[in-house]
Amino acid sequence: MHELIDSLFMRELGNPVLREKRDSAILNIGGKKIAFTTDSYVVNPIFFPGGDIGSLAVHGTVNDLSVCGAKPLFISLGLIIEEGLEKSVLEKITRSIRNAAGRAGVKVVTGDTKVVEKGSCDKIFINTSGIGEIYYPGLSAGKIKPGDSIILSGTIGEHAISVLSKREGISFSSKIKSDSAPLNGLIAKALKASDRVKFMRDPTRGGVATTLNEMAAERKFGIAIDEKRLPVTAGVKAGCELLGFDPLYLACEGRCLIIAAKEDEKKIISAIRRDPLGKNARIIGHTTKDNRGKVYMNTISGGKRIVGMLTGEELPRIC
Repeated sequence: MHELIDSLFMRELGNPVLREKRDSAILNIGGKKIAFTTDSYVVNPIFFPGGDIGSLAVHGTVNDLSVCGAKPLFISLGLIIEEGLEKSVLEKITRSIRNAAGRAGVKVVTGDTKVVEKGSCDKIFINTSGIGEIYYPGLSAGKIKPGDSIILSGTIGEHAISVLSKREGISFSSKIKSDSAPLNGLIAKALKASDRVKFMRDPTRGGVATTLNEMAAERKFGIAIDEKRLPVTAGVKAGCELLGFDPLYLACEGRCLIIAAKEDEKKIISAIRRDPLGKNARIIGHTTKDNRGKVYMNTISGGKRIVGMLTGEELPRIC
C-alpha cells in the first residue's frame, strides 16, 4: 500500500497538502485551519464483539481528525449496500451510527446511498468523511527530536483479535472486545495538559509497529520501545500465541500514540488516565539519536531487535 501510494497516487495527484500524508488534510479556509479526512470501511463480519461497521466508521473518522489536533464537527456517510441486505440489519447499523456520533459529539450532515447487485459487495461497505476545526496547531513529525517520550493510550490488539475471533468462530478463555471508541475527549485532555505535544497518530492498519515506522521513516531520530512496558491483555497474548501473531502489528481502533517532550510525559499520562479510555496508558519508549529512521525494541530478555514495518496484511478486512 505504501508503495502504491508513492508510485501512483502521489505521482499523479501529488500536491503540498497530500504529500504531508497526515491522517487528515490541514486546510486554511477563511482564516481558520480546518482538518478534512476520509476513510472507507469493509470489515468482515459487520458485527463483532464490542462494535460493528457503523460505529467503527464514525470512530475511525473522529480519531483521524482528533490526532491532528482538531475538534471533530461534521461527517458524511456513504453507504454501498448489497442487494438483499435485510432491512433490520441496516436499521441496526444506522442506530449504531447515530449512537456513536452522539457519543463523539459530531453530526452526520450529508450522505449518499447506492445499492449494487448481489455479489458485488459483502453486505455493506461504508465511506465516511469528516471535518473538524483545528484547536491545537503545529503538530508535525518534523518537530520530533531525540529524547522525546512515546505515550500509548491503552492496551493493543483487541480490535483485530475481536474481529478475527468472530469471523473464524474462535473462543478464547478471556472474552475479547474491540477497543473501537472515539478518542476526541481523551486527546483533548492530553492537549490541555501540555503544550509540548509534537505529533499523534492512531495505530490502525499495521498496528503500533507500522505506525512508529511511518513516524521514523527518513527522519533524524530512531525510536526505542520497551517490551516490558507494552500494555497487552492476557486474552490478546493468548490469542497471539495460539494464532502466531505479534500484538505490535495488530490494528487498534480506539488507541493513540502521542509523541511529546519528556518533561511533560507525567502530566500527559496523568491527564489521559483520568479518561476511562486511557486507564491503561503507558510510556512505552523514547526517540533516540541512534538507529535513525528505524524502530527497535528492548526485549524482556535484555536484547534488542529491529521492529520493521508490516509488509503484508496479517488480518485482511478488519476495518
